[in-house]
Amino acid sequence: MVRGLEEKTLDPYEIAVMQLRKAVNVLGLDEETFEALKTHERIIQVKIPVRMDDGKIRVFIGWRAQHNSALGPYKGGVRYHPETSMSEVMALSMWMTWKCSLLQLPYGGGKGGVRVDPRRLSVREIEELSRRYFASIARFVGEDLDVPAPDVYTNPQIMAWHIDEYYKITGQNILAVVTSKPPILGGINTRIIATGLGVATVAREASKKILGGIEGRTVAVQGFGNVGSYAAYFLSSWGARVIAVTDSQGGVYNPRGLDVEALMKIKGEKGSVIYYQDGKRISNEELLTMDADILVPAALENVITEENAPKIRAKVIVEGANGPTTPEADEILFKRGIFIAPDILANAGGVTASWIEWVNNRIGGWLTEEEAKKKLEDKMSEAFNTFYSYLSRRSDIDPRTAAQALAVERVYNAMKLRGWI
Repeated sequence: MVRGLEEKTLDPYEIAVMQLRKAVNVLGLDEETFEALKTHERIIQVKIPVRMDDGKIRVFIGWRAQHNSALGPYKGGVRYHPETSMSEVMALSMWMTWKCSLLQLPYGGGKGGVRVDPRRLSVREIEELSRRYFASIARFVGEDLDVPAPDVYTNPQIMAWHIDEYYKITGQNILAVVTSKPPILGGINTRIIATGLGVATVAREASKKILGGIEGRTVAVQGFGNVGSYAAYFLSSWGARVIAVTDSQGGVYNPRGLDVEALMKIKGEKGSVIYYQDGKRISNEELLTMDADILVPAALENVITEENAPKIRAKVIVEGANGPTTPEADEILFKRGIFIAPDILANAGGVTASWIEWVNNRIGGWLTEEEAKKKLEDKMSEAFNTFYSYLSRRSDIDPRTAAQALAVERVYNAMKLRGWI
């Protein structure tokens, strides 16, 4: 590298476009179709003035990216984070399009975000921010147009404020305008475990195909938040041996296996798994290259890189996080014969549960929680097996490209049938 020059880092949207380009090339689609698929239908930027507790007005910036509605209303979360950007929500909304298509859900991709650190705001300030943000995008959302949900640093309470703000503005008391709401407002408790259960279900199905089954297989989980902890819990309950977990402070390793329920209790009470006593302390970097059958990266983006990909020893990687593997690492892992269940499939349990909740709202609330959980497992299993069957016919391409190609093909066909291309 030339002194004084830094290597260019791709932003999230550039990575999403690179992945789309590979899928388009695999499908043999033309350049005009590529442009139509990569271009968002609408990107909304809003100014959100909030009167803070000290009496001063502070202005925040928010976005809602709506990528493609060929298969149905836009669907996607709203995140509050100090690093959120327009590029990020554009990438995430595109990934949501492919995710919904891959799961055969009647949705297109959307994503929202506000550049803010909610940990530095009071509850009253967060409520005002949330109401003003939703008021700013209210004419662009609705149960048949765009259906938001929680994401990073947002929660069911914020969705409840969104419902109420929508009611004030439109006069329509429609619960299905958002998903992952409090149960008293039409939410389902299954949503809490949904993404983790979906990751675990995909890991189980992948193990059947590649490892001969899940029972007795060793698992390492990076990121012991909601997704990682429930993925570990269900995999352990199905007979896998969870040998290592980490969170932002570090982690623990025990080749004999960890007590996942004890870890979840310690994480809840003390804030980190590092306080678990029956294991060796490890770092997040060490976990990625651990000798385990299944690796579940469920924390941050771009943690598996061209630097550490040659050292990974897992036979199966199941992506709980969005974009944990860089394009360069993808190529290395594919050449090494390591199977990746890509994020647009593996972590789709959340949006699948949102679809179940949305349908339940619209039919008057007939589903039980057990029925919702079974429907989620069935939908994830079906999606994995359809994807794996498609992949088995395309041994020349890596799993991520196969998943993208299958998803893009469905969106392309819908656009063609509508007369858009």
